[in-house]
Amino acid sequence: NLHTILFAVVPTLVIAWLVAFVAGRLARRALLAIVGDHLSPASPLVRGPLRLVSFAAFILCAALLLFPAFELAGVRPRAGVPIKTLAEWAFAHGLKVLLIGLFAYALIRTTSLLVRRFEHEVSKGTTLDAIERAKRARTLGSLVNNVATIAISGLAVLMALNEFGVNITPMLTGAGIAGLAVGFGAQALVRDIISGFFMILEDQVRVGDSAAINGTGGLVEQINLRTIVLRDEEGTLHVFPNGSITTLANRSKDFSYYVITLGIPYHEDPDRVSDILKAVGAGLQTDPHFGVFILEPIEIMGVDAFADWAVQIKLRIKTVPQRQHEVGRELRKRIRRAFDEHKVAVPFPERLVAVRDGIDRR
Repeated sequence: NLHTILFAVVPTLVIAWLVAFVAGRLARRALLAIVGDHLSPASPLVRGPLRLVSFAAFILCAALLLFPAFELAGVRPRAGVPIKTLAEWAFAHGLKVLLIGLFAYALIRTTSLLVRRFEHEVSKGTTLDAIERAKRARTLGSLVNNVATIAISGLAVLMALNEFGVNITPMLTGAGIAGLAVGFGAQALVRDIISGFFMILEDQVRVGDSAAINGTGGLVEQINLRTIVLRDEEGTLHVFPNGSITTLANRSKDFSYYVITLGIPYHEDPDRVSDILKAVGAGLQTDPHFGVFILEPIEIMGVDAFADWAVQIKLRIKTVPQRQHEVGRELRKRIRRAFDEHKVAVPFPERLVAVRDGIDRR
């Protein structure tokens, strides 16, 4: 009768809706993890696949449970999956699928917790070094999380398909052949990925560093497993495959130096000029704006060369990363003012002309 049919259909539809809701939520989380910030959750490109997954899960679950529900209600349908067969599969293979899913989820969560613990331990402190360590830990942590999630999820799906009776041998064979094809046909890609992994692991360069790659200098904007993106002072974007990097010079690792080669006339006393430079450096270090960027007092390295019309004195000042040019420009301005104040002459080219008095007559 109608009451018996409703007693079988309504709970089945409720359970199918719950399964579809859970499947949709899991699919949404996985899809957002893949697309990241590139697409909004309200985008049709995101909502369309999610609706398809939820609808498919609802139909499959309803079709699977409807006929056993009829049997429980006392109706004997002629088609469908018998409740005995469904119960045997649930206790034989269903529990294994459930354990596989729970174990995979536990492994992913454990990996995530270990990565967070690693990031917390590495980033302890409030110094500049701790901030740099935190950047490196977040980069490595994100990489480990993504790789572990993909590997564990893929293995769990294959094991679950095997429990559903799907022959996964062709899949494994195809994956092996694809791996060989990728290994032989995409050697440059593999080299780029391996080089990028070790570049991140060894903390050679980080996002925001000032670096020179293969002779091209600029600011590092992105570090990926395959490429590193550099923007020079003209705004030009340079993309380098990690495997093609032959030279990498990090100009802002931990600290930076601003170096000045200063020319003074030959008649000036280098010791007097050095004292003036030290006083200028000390004044800059006590400045409330620039002093926080200076790590050590100005270093006068001494007379570096004898030019045609000037004695060259080399000096440098140590700053936090990325602040050397700002501090250096202010230092040059104060040196110029101090030289005017202490009457230190500015060197300029000189030429001596000898004029003979008299005319040679023969």
